[in-house]
Amino acid sequence: MPLKNYGVLKGSAINRALGSGRNPHYQIHVVDDDTDYRIAVNVRSALSPSEVEYLVDPRFTHPVLPHLEALELGWHDLASKPGGPALDYIRSNLFDPRQMVPLPFDIPGPDNDLNEKIDHYVQRAMADESAIVYAFGERWGPEQGKKDKIFGFLPGNGVHDIHMNQGNVGRFVDDDGVYQDGALLLHFPEQAQWVGVFLKFQSQSWHTDDVTGHRIRPEVSGPPSDAGIALRPFERGSLPTPEAPDGAVRIVAALANSVGSPEIETVTLLNVTDGTVDLAGWRLLDLDKNAMALSGSVAAGDTLRIILEAPVVLSNKGGQITLLNADGLRVDGVAYTQVEASLPGFSIAF
Repeated sequence: MPLKNYGVLKGSAINRALGSGRNPHYQIHVVDDDTDYRIAVNVRSALSPSEVEYLVDPRFTHPVLPHLEALELGWHDLASKPGGPALDYIRSNLFDPRQMVPLPFDIPGPDNDLNEKIDHYVQRAMADESAIVYAFGERWGPEQGKKDKIFGFLPGNGVHDIHMNQGNVGRFVDDDGVYQDGALLLHFPEQAQWVGVFLKFQSQSWHTDDVTGHRIRPEVSGPPSDAGIALRPFERGSLPTPEAPDGAVRIVAALANSVGSPEIETVTLLNVTDGTVDLAGWRLLDLDKNAMALSGSVAAGDTLRIILEAPVVLSNKGGQITLLNADGLRVDGVAYTQVEASLPGFSIAF
């Protein structure tokens, strides 16, 4: 079943503790107006391979940010659905999955392990009175009469599962769900800067069911000896596969604010492969997951400009565009902000 108490904590960071072999979590002490919380961030996986995949985006932008700024300090339960503040690594188009890399948490030397990658921005937030931390994950506590074992405040209370929470294997499959992924976002208002920290276990799949969040395993060809082979997501320089089609066709531009009447919105696709891609059965989705069926094909190395049709809409207030193939697997996805869509007649480049 999905996480029981998914949401986001908004507060100020006042202390932290590095993850260690005995407790492989990077810990953050966060306070709101009157409550203490501990944020427990996994920096090592319980399953092999143990190195956690991470991405730190020092200039994070996304249409979810205005929702977060409008929240009061403290914990907020979130509905696991599109259109609101809930996060989904696959469906919210928060970042390019190919930018995530695995990293150990305890490498000797400065600024070269996962503890230190997170600590760089948390330390900065601790030194900046205006900085705000947003921790997405599952709430635990308050545990009345129990002192927090890391920071010593009463009662014990906090947020964990600060990582992708779908596409799991083994005993963690029960945690699967959509629009319930964890992350750390740090806002530095004086610099007008948002930093996104996104974490994923290598055992988790990039393609999951839209209802359950369980991993999707489409039919692929091959001999019986192929059984059990886990195909990794598409990486630059490698070929897409039926199970890992990521990036075979890219969304490279969109026109969300047309000057014509009636308004015409478009999306431009680029085929990065060396062969023609048949778009029969493929779909484009908008922020609210309205879908438009595609047809035709894109030649190798060529682009295709698609004129959008209802019900798909690109809002001038910011939105998302997702490309799914005939198997329903995410091939590419992008997001844009209100600022990027503010110039009439200008296309947004991704």
